[in-house]
Amino acid sequence: MNSHNSSPLYGNAGDEPAARTPLRPLPQVDLCRRGEIRAEKFIDAATEVFAEKGYRHARLSEIVARAGGSLATLYRIYGDKEGLAHAILQRRLDFYLHTTRDIDLSVLPPEQALPALAQRMAELMARPESRVIYRLVIGDGQSFPTLRDWFFENVVGTFRATLAGYFDRQVEAGRMRMASTHSAAAQFSMMLFGDMVMRLASGITDLPDPDQLRANARDAVELFLQGTLPR
Repeated sequence: MNSHNSSPLYGNAGDEPAARTPLRPLPQVDLCRRGEIRAEKFIDAATEVFAEKGYRHARLSEIVARAGGSLATLYRIYGDKEGLAHAILQRRLDFYLHTTRDIDLSVLPPEQALPALAQRMAELMARPESRVIYRLVIGDGQSFPTLRDWFFENVVGTFRATLAGYFDRQVEAGRMRMASTHSAAAQFSMMLFGDMVMRLASGITDLPDPDQLRANARDAVELFLQGTLPR
């Protein structure tokens, strides 16, 4: 039997910062492998229902109907609907960390690392849960300040800190030039996500299609490299 949420969900991987603050501890539940699969199905179904109907109008009964299992099991694992929203955000952080691990930024030059990272981030933004997450933390951030603040501290903060660490190494090696690696990390992330943030902040909930997201990522990398590579 495995203890669900009994150990830190995200640890250090090389230079990557781990999540500094847990969003909200989930109930301590012992789950067998079948239970772990059911828990993931609850998250998948919640993502679908939240995307279709919005968080406020989503019903737990519909989530259970799509995922299978029982309402009692959902409550036992996640506590309530807000617990499911927390789990969706925590899974997004895990995806971010795995993206940087898989690309292995430490061994790639900027001309290879940044296009690869940008394309992976575009794929991540095209996932169905992206609409849910960005609606919660940007479009409805004032209604969900705990979720919003955790997302920006941990997910956005982790991504920028990883980038800044990579830029530090590249500047030291003479492969990039920039006055502030932390500012450059913030600027690069806004080049990737800024259009989406503006849309959602304005109440537009539809995300660009995956091809457009990938094209935007390529353009952002090309522009960023023009300003940061040595001449």
